[in-house]
Amino acid sequence: MNASLPAAEPLPEPAPQPRTLLVKVFGKDRPGITTGLFSTLAGFGVDVIDIEQVVTRGRITLCALVTPPSGGSPGAEGELRSTVHRWAEDRRLQAEIISGTGDNRPRREGRSHVTVLGHPLTAGAVAALTSRITDLDGNIDRVFRLAKYPVTAVELAVSGVPTEELRTALAAEAAVQQVDVAVVRAGLHRRAKRLVVMDVDSTLIQDEVIELFAAHAGCEEEVAAVTAAAMRGELDFAESLRARVALLAGLDAGVVEKVRAEVRLTPGARTLIRTLKRLGYQVGIVSGGFTQVTDDLVERLGLDFAAANTLEVADGRFTGRVVGGIVDRAGKARMLARFAEEAQVPLEQTVAIGDGANDLDMLNAAGLGVAFNAKPVVRRAADTAVNVPFLDTVLYLLGITREEVEAADAVDG
Repeated sequence: MNASLPAAEPLPEPAPQPRTLLVKVFGKDRPGITTGLFSTLAGFGVDVIDIEQVVTRGRITLCALVTPPSGGSPGAEGELRSTVHRWAEDRRLQAEIISGTGDNRPRREGRSHVTVLGHPLTAGAVAALTSRITDLDGNIDRVFRLAKYPVTAVELAVSGVPTEELRTALAAEAAVQQVDVAVVRAGLHRRAKRLVVMDVDSTLIQDEVIELFAAHAGCEEEVAAVTAAAMRGELDFAESLRARVALLAGLDAGVVEKVRAEVRLTPGARTLIRTLKRLGYQVGIVSGGFTQVTDDLVERLGLDFAAANTLEVADGRFTGRVVGGIVDRAGKARMLARFAEEAQVPLEQTVAIGDGANDLDMLNAAGLGVAFNAKPVVRRAADTAVNVPFLDTVLYLLGITREEVEAADAVDG
């Protein structure tokens, strides 16, 4: 005879949610609205559960989630409602009070920060991206603007979708909409990135340094063709570098000062570095170019780390060779790891920025790899891509707003 199984115990009933009131006020913004609303509510002994406030083009929307009036008398809630409405009308505001139960729903698992950059940011692009989030059963918990120029940048807090799945879907849609989207996992780690390492040519600066040297040697077109193929990943970088450097043989090394003067920083480069340094970051560069130029950049920009190749000089002229080992794709990743060790920063708390195939190992090794105006192979491999010509937009990927940047500039200015 089979023994009967014990009956399953019934699940406990969920605890009843307490009653709450959502008080919403909106209208033309002016000083004192927040103080006035909560002074009015204070007269009824309510407790504050949540507050949200946003001001857009001079119009305020202020929401307060509060408990019912203390004492629980039947007429107290009605008195609160009429008092809030009178206060709002006196100030030419509108008020809405909604009864309900409980607090906001807890955010779901799978939390990400989604940064959207547009130049301009169109309504169609926002509609397409948010539709993708909905299709994945994600929820947009919060939206706020990071910057209005030189690009429009907004950040969305999204939950309910694994970060990698969300990144893949939004990257595809961003390419169609011609905007930039960065998706990073939410959490304290985002604010802990303390070392930023950049490529130099076509990232920190607008130029390819070897092409600047080649222009003085009369072989610019030949060098540029080899450079482009190497950056697309079609040629081994070390071999291509040796071939290009060989074309500089016999060039007067005094041309270095001219080349340094010709170097053009990428728009936003100074702002990016200055802001990162104020926030306590360490900043480095790693280049397949040459120390004859990067040493000057270190001094001009106050960088903490640098690694690059060195052109060999004999009797005041370039020999057409480099000194020592070549900083190539694998070398850049090694330099990132070395800089992180010296800075006492874990690799997962580093950011790497680059544009070419030579940067791929470094981008993949960093906690956050940013492809900046990069070749297609690099955009596909990096954590995120930025395709606007302003290097300081990388700050928005770290959750830093344009207002915070400008406020720091004003204090130090």
